[in-house]
Amino acid sequence: MRIVITEFMDEPAVARLRAAHEVVHDPKLVDDAARLLAAVAHADALIVRNRTQVRGELLAAAARCRVVGRLGVGLDNIDVAACQARGLRVIPATGANAQSVAEYVVATALLLLRGAYRSTSQVAAGAWPRSALSNGRELGGKTLGLIGFGSIGRRTARLARALGMRIVACDPMLPAGDAAYAAHEAQALSLDEVVATADVVSLHVPLVESTRGLFDAARIGAMKPGAVLINSARGGIVDEAALAAALKSGHLGGAAIDVFAAEPLPASPHFDRCPNLVLTPHIAGVSVESNERVSALIADRVLEALAGAAA
Repeated sequence: MRIVITEFMDEPAVARLRAAHEVVHDPKLVDDAARLLAAVAHADALIVRNRTQVRGELLAAAARCRVVGRLGVGLDNIDVAACQARGLRVIPATGANAQSVAEYVVATALLLLRGAYRSTSQVAAGAWPRSALSNGRELGGKTLGLIGFGSIGRRTARLARALGMRIVACDPMLPAGDAAYAAHEAQALSLDEVVATADVVSLHVPLVESTRGLFDAARIGAMKPGAVLINSARGGIVDEAALAAALKSGHLGGAAIDVFAAEPLPASPHFDRCPNLVLTPHIAGVSVESNERVSALIADRVLEALAGAAA
């Protein structure tokens, strides 16, 4: 059988796939629509990350395809309903990148609250901005608000608790009495209560119609003065212009944004000269270790699915 991999994947996992099937692995395939359509026309399995749009023309071209492996957890780039209607199995790498995302959240929260880690060039040049950088805040004792309390939110809660944070969380898929909250020493609150309470708000929800624009100007305005907002979930959940305005006005104390409404992020006047802002190119869940875990999991599951289909 033939497996087409349209974006980067860990080589040992690719080799394991090649040992069993014909494999086309080209990380540039996602950016060449004509070659991509030609490749998937002969694919029994398709493996993608977040940029390949498995819908419409691409899905129609993949007439032979039996399984789609997603090197990550978000499924907003895949028309899941259309896949299911065709009997095409969609396999995300649930949980495999949770540690990487959780570490990103905690690391950026530390950086943004302390505010002292961008002084290297000044100190190296002979400046001594000690007074200006002595107003940083500690993470311990602060409240972390998690919007979404699945595997990544829970892993983040565990790391943050180890640093002395209090955890509050909300998740529309979990009742307030769900055992997961108590197991992770998290207090279940409403969305509005989390937003008003937390010193650091971290987003861990998918991009669906109910979450699109969830953090608009009004909700950002309802956050505590000086609070930090971290979005490692999906672009489109946060109104980027409203976020930039809140940073520039001083209402927010900082923000770390890893995902954007348009990716790659076009040159953005919104973010020009924003204080205490960290922008990263959708890499919160990507590390050497998480890439190995995600790739290995998807390789195994795709091989299992193809074996079942051939039986």
